Amino acid sequence: MMEPRKFSCMEAPLLEVRDLRLEFSTFRGVSKVVDGANLTINNGETVVLAGETGCGKSLIAKAILRLIPSPPGKIISGEVFFKGKDLLQVQDADLQRIRGKEIALVPQDPMLSLNPVYTIEDQILTLMLWQSRKVELKSWLALDGDKKIRKESKEKALAILNSMRIASPELILKRYPIELSGGMRQRVLIAMALLGQPKLLIADEPGTALDSTVQDKIIDLLKEKIKSEHLSTLYITHDLATALKVADKIAIMYAGRIVEFGNAKDVFQEPLHPYTVGLLRALPRLQGNMGDGIPGMIPDYVNPPSGCRFNPRCDHRMPICEKTKPEMIEVRPSHFTECYLYSSDRKI
Repeated sequence: MMEPRKFSCMEAPLLEVRDLRLEFSTFRGVSKVVDGANLTINNGETVVLAGETGCGKSLIAKAILRLIPSPPGKIISGEVFFKGKDLLQVQDADLQRIRGKEIALVPQDPMLSLNPVYTIEDQILTLMLWQSRKVELKSWLALDGDKKIRKESKEKALAILNSMRIASPELILKRYPIELSGGMRQRVLIAMALLGQPKLLIADEPGTALDSTVQDKIIDLLKEKIKSEHLSTLYITHDLATALKVADKIAIMYAGRIVEFGNAKDVFQEPLHPYTVGLLRALPRLQGNMGDGIPGMIPDYVNPPSGCRFNPRCDHRMPICEKTKPEMIEVRPSHFTECYLYSSDRKI
């Protein structure tokens, strides 16, 4: 197997995912859900990972943090370099020091990510103490009598909530998650993710469970924090409008493979891969029709198509597309795609 093509950059990337492969054991057989994904994020840039629901976007985020449930999931091969260190090979103790501090995650569903039986204050202050002292929740609750530590930590918690434009943060700290709106819970989670001043933020479709108005406010706020904190960010979404709003670069993912990668404007204005073209054509228009959908269905991951996984749905399919997986090639400066339409190896 050939070594995957690396995206070029002037400096060593903050995060580099190389040839990542994930499988899940199911009653039907082995599901090959991520099939050789490659991704690069440089310091200070926001890369959006976009694609249809079920294409494997969130699994890549979980694999970076080694959060794939095993069994049934398994990382078959690949490397995930963060600051030059392969996270798939580091010891658990080292990984624990990286999670939540150097790499922070904003999960998709805030209600499932906050503990329903503890107040927001206890959860934020516990995270603070864990990041600095690595103690468990019960140890923190035992420090109620240490007024100095609790006062200093509470002041920091109030400051971070204020920075998220949360009204009456003193009252919010005393609330339980069920007492907050979805938008407020999402703001709390973003605040918690930023507590440790991470080098890399992974935002997994934040605001998806919220109504569109609240979601837009959350996205705007997160974008503002990314800029002010100079964060490197992996932003996961199925919404191309959101992708264009926040991205410096976009990686388009289809059925477990990243099929196009480039600067956001280049990908939107001059898409290369037929799948990207189809996604953009499917967007609703302010005038005219609702957009043209892509015919067909996403492939069966247990028995995926040979060659290019998009070939059963592609209008430009050639014989070679059904036999051999295309390699990522640079078609234009810093604009890459996996497609034989741009390869000298194509055979019609």
